[in-house]
Amino acid sequence: MNSQLQKLTLFYDGLCPLCLAEIRFLSRRNEAGLLDFIDINSSQFEANSVGVSCEQALAAMYGQYADGQLIQGPAVFAAAYQRASLSFLAWIFSRKSLQPLLELAYQFFARNRHKISQLIGPCALWLESKTNKTKKS
Repeated sequence: MNSQLQKLTLFYDGLCPLCLAEIRFLSRRNEAGLLDFIDINSSQFEANSVGVSCEQALAAMYGQYADGQLIQGPAVFAAAYQRASLSFLAWIFSRKSLQPLLELAYQFFARNRHKISQLIGPCALWLESKTNKTKKS
């Protein structure tokens, strides 16, 4: 992993089971300590200091580097996966040719995340917890 990478804070919806499963997955892979996570529904999220309202953060994925630079959309996933040593996923999410498709897919997910989470979120959280227990054994 590149030692030049800045710390990245991800802003996520902690009321979304699928979002929470992804954050837990990334947390477990955060061995270099280059990722922080803030639930936009918590008192930790300060919209004014971030420069993104809660409504904006619910509509798109946002991240913020340690130097204050804000990123949004597929770039957030590319940067997060890079910091979590998930090189292949980082590569996919950084492909310029895929950006429009990834952006549309995330917009669809963001608008429907609670419905999607009702369908697959509990299963994702269950799988995540099983994977976590297996790795601890």
